[in-house]
Amino acid sequence: MLAEEFKHKDIIVLTGGSGMFIDALCIGLDNIPSSSELRDTIQEEYNENGLAPLLIELQEKDPEYYAQVDRDNAMRIIRAIEAIRLTGKKYSEIRLAKPSPRPFEVHRFVINHEREILYDRINRRVDIMMDEGLLDEVKSVHHLRHLSSLNTVGYKEIFTYLDGHCSLDEAIEKIKQNTRRYAKRQLTWFRRHPEAHWLYFADTNEMVDEILSVFGERKNERSL
Repeated sequence: MLAEEFKHKDIIVLTGGSGMFIDALCIGLDNIPSSSELRDTIQEEYNENGLAPLLIELQEKDPEYYAQVDRDNAMRIIRAIEAIRLTGKKYSEIRLAKPSPRPFEVHRFVINHEREILYDRINRRVDIMMDEGLLDEVKSVHHLRHLSSLNTVGYKEIFTYLDGHCSLDEAIEKIKQNTRRYAKRQLTWFRRHPEAHWLYFADTNEMVDEILSVFGERKNERSL
């Protein structure tokens, strides 16, 4: 898809997405071994015992990846355990294998909010999600809660409320807390790229000017 886009465009702007998705696009996919049979076995373990035993196994066998992964994302945890059991190696080491070079140059820009501002925006976003019907949305898929794709921030906390294990206010507060933790892990992920340009949150026009100035500096370097 990118190859087709570059036939008509010189610059493509990607916004958002998880750190892993961005790396897959900008760096390339790792050649990590897989086994559908083993993955099904691990999925059954997860369905029966939850994520906690798999997280313990991951922490013991690969503390480096455990420290950086989204520990609420069952799919990533299962994928890591699958690779570790197949190879006997750390998942973090397997992922270091270099994929094929990308046929384009990448510039990374990360908007860096002050913590208080970021957390306030997260809290207000959760309140807006609730006002716009998150509770009813989760109720509509409650019968599918066993699916790993629904073990995500926002859904799992409401499931806990619907199952009678906490109040709705407690579930909402937990969503905010887990979202803040996720944001912190995202920033940790982005710091793995020392070449990234960190933009302090400001007026949109100011941030755009700063981004454009980076490209101007690169153009001047090439003309020397």
